[in-house]
Formats: sequence, structure tokens, C-alpha cells
Amino acid sequence: MWPKNQLTRFEVARLLGARSLQIALGAPFFVKTDISNPITIAKMEFKEKLIPITIKREMPDKEIVVVDVKTAIWNWLDSHAGEI
Repeated sequence: MWPKNQLTRFEVARLLGARSLQIALGAPFFVKTDISNPITIAKMEFKEKLIPITIKREMPDKEIVVVDVKTAIWNWLDSHAGEI
């Protein structure tokens, strides 16, 4: 089982994609910037740990595991030298 405080590369891609879609459709963003590219803004929010999305994993035994996103992002950035 994947630890609850770590993200897979697929979850990172899904987080960034979902958040950039939200921003492109007019959702407010949580970083101060003059940039208008939704993907860049989503990456900035990721690095600042401000992504307002919840991750729920369904395990093979049908158990639902909720991931602590802020801690998982922190661990991702720590293990990948701050890169996405």
C-alpha cells in the first residue's frame, strides 16, 4: 500500500491538471502573480502547498483512504529537490 503522506507521479499530474482546469474556468487562485497561464499558476500553488483539492484512494479491499495533501506535497517537493 502506498503511504498516506506521499503522492504518486500520477496523482501529482492529476492535481496539477485538475487545478489548472479550475483556474482556466475562472476559479480564484491563491498566489499573487501577473502570469495568466493556468498551468504555471497551478505549479506555483503546488510549490506553495496551496492546492485546495482532496485525494481519496480506493484500496483493493474497497477501503477509502484520504491523503493529507499538504504533507504529501511537502514530501514530494523534499524528495524531488523542489521540482515538479
